[in-house]
Amino acid sequence: MALVPLLAQYTLAQASYGGASSASIPGASSFVAPAGYPTSVFSSYYPVPSGQEPQPALYDPILNITYPLNLTNPDTLPDNDSDPVYLPLPIADLTTAEQEAVIKSVLAEVSEIINGSYIQGNCSQCIAALSVAKTAAQLAPAMVPAAMVQLCTSSGLHSAATCAVDFEATTFGAIWTQVLAFADVSGRDGQYICNSLSSTFCAYPTVAPLNMTGLFPKAKPANATKPVPSGERVKVLHMSDFHLDPRYKVGSEGNCSSSLCCRSNADNSALPAGQISYPAPLYGYYDCDTPYDLGLAALQAVGPLTGTSKENPLAWTVYTGDLVSHDPQTELSRAYTEYAEDSIYTMLKKYVTGPVFPVLGNHDTNPEAIDAPHSLPGNLSMQMSWNYDHVAGLWQHEGWLNSTAAEQARLHYGAYSVKNHYGLRMITFNTDFWYKSNFLNFINTTNPDVSGTFQFMIQELQAAEDAGERVWLFGHVLSGWDGSNPLNNPSDLFYQIVDRYSPHVIANIFFGHTHEDEVMIYYANNGTNQSLSTALNTGWIGPSVTPLTNLNSGFRMYEVDTATFDIYEAYTWYADVSSFSALANSSHGPTFKLEYSTREAYGPAAGWPEDAPLNGTFWHAVTEAMEGNHSLVSTFNTYEGKSSVMSPNCTNDACAAAKICYMRSGSVALGKACPQGFASVQSAFTGVGA
Repeated sequence: MALVPLLAQYTLAQASYGGASSASIPGASSFVAPAGYPTSVFSSYYPVPSGQEPQPALYDPILNITYPLNLTNPDTLPDNDSDPVYLPLPIADLTTAEQEAVIKSVLAEVSEIINGSYIQGNCSQCIAALSVAKTAAQLAPAMVPAAMVQLCTSSGLHSAATCAVDFEATTFGAIWTQVLAFADVSGRDGQYICNSLSSTFCAYPTVAPLNMTGLFPKAKPANATKPVPSGERVKVLHMSDFHLDPRYKVGSEGNCSSSLCCRSNADNSALPAGQISYPAPLYGYYDCDTPYDLGLAALQAVGPLTGTSKENPLAWTVYTGDLVSHDPQTELSRAYTEYAEDSIYTMLKKYVTGPVFPVLGNHDTNPEAIDAPHSLPGNLSMQMSWNYDHVAGLWQHEGWLNSTAAEQARLHYGAYSVKNHYGLRMITFNTDFWYKSNFLNFINTTNPDVSGTFQFMIQELQAAEDAGERVWLFGHVLSGWDGSNPLNNPSDLFYQIVDRYSPHVIANIFFGHTHEDEVMIYYANNGTNQSLSTALNTGWIGPSVTPLTNLNSGFRMYEVDTATFDIYEAYTWYADVSSFSALANSSHGPTFKLEYSTREAYGPAAGWPEDAPLNGTFWHAVTEAMEGNHSLVSTFNTYEGKSSVMSPNCTNDACAAAKICYMRSGSVALGKACPQGFASVQSAFTGVGA
């Protein structure tokens, strides 16, 4: 379909709009954060050495506690997680000696499978080993984590230290024991498990056919239409992936060899012990998460740059997840997760005008990325309720959700559906239930909705359609791009849901997770025909506040029509992390400035009318322009890293083709069909032709 006829409806509908031109900016062109930490953010603080980031004596209004200093003190990092461990109940009442005999027998048999020759092929060996190990998980579950550490080490799967982090009971061992006990390890579940352990064990399973019978309460209306634009626009903030690091150590190694840098226990293995190659600046660095000073500089910049204030507030804010820093699992805990939730929501309430609608990210739980479906038996079904209760209470305490929505969040894994004060329905979901690192997703993989998350989403979307409401959908882990993050069956189901309820109900979709500025397009008919006429919706992936890894810090604001809730402009701001080291003795903090206007950056090349929304059709037109002009792909690649000096260039045909493919891939199946190795700008590209 030609572009001009397709857009005629938008041009006519918007002809009366008298807003600012696309060349205007919403607020100040840049914001220079003042030097010094704004102490009024929190009511009290623990004393810290001069030059180090503050340590709030943070009071939690839901738990009625003040977090102790040793939870976040950068010089007292923990080395174990003392939280409750949840294990499946044994199916037989064996004595300790009998359980030990089971473990000994299982280890011997698994070792024979791995080292013997009677079972050929890595995948067959892995499946067979899982089938034997299942017996141990059912008969002697308390002894399984230690056995897994032993087997991991003896087989050379990982180093001894990595085996401990992966399989000890207090890290992920108890979770893997649940998986072994309840998964169909000899079938599709086992293939997922083996592929997760190593891609050399089993191939990643293909998408299973989705049973569409009875999936949707009603058929898609043949004459479904969107509302007429009002011409009135409001400002909506999108922040994501704050990853606050309250344990950030100024002056520590910022260029460490592994794990999270800017920590007291981080070092550079290329240097003698005690030497530091790059002292961590006050405001952060490329291999580090967000210190308080950077996070608060970003939040202070929001009002001036967006042109909003208490008198002229943001309409609302979408926060697409990840509050907690990237600590090793041994340094994480429930309390540390709750601290980050409390701290960041307090800061958002202090600096961001208008209500905030948050979702949980994969780092916003403990163990990291693990969330349990209610379909698990006994107390295993509620093993993560501590977190849902906490965030729901905080969201209600801050005035963002009412008691009904907060109760809904407690039930639906931190997700809720609420109609905001502008009449837009906000439907959120916990994307840990399709994330590859939530190992509990390997139980019953033939069912794409074990948690009931998507059933809840369909119910809410159908109610919105019946009521004539518009919807924004948002979660954390994106549904497609290169296909590396979610499991494919839930991603396929989500794509069908988007197809069914777009574009007349779902106006936009939002994610975070990658830390990069990206976008995905959803098409009709499962993306089998990708064109201007079949583009249905857009998945906006928000840039991160954290610089991890090799990125600048940033955030985005949308100009949104108050009737259609379509986006007509998107502005992205960033701070240059490479400049932070020069601020050590400066009279000011970081500078946040406008990186680009989406309409100005891509609209002219796509031939896009100034009065048409930045919807799925717009983004498909952009990808068509990219096919003819690869410099536009290079621009997209630059913005993907928020103009970081660390980003690799995308200047050849192979990279351009891959990026365009990712942009058109809203599901795992579509993303995995793209050329791999160009998805992220956080390190050098590894794709063929790079």
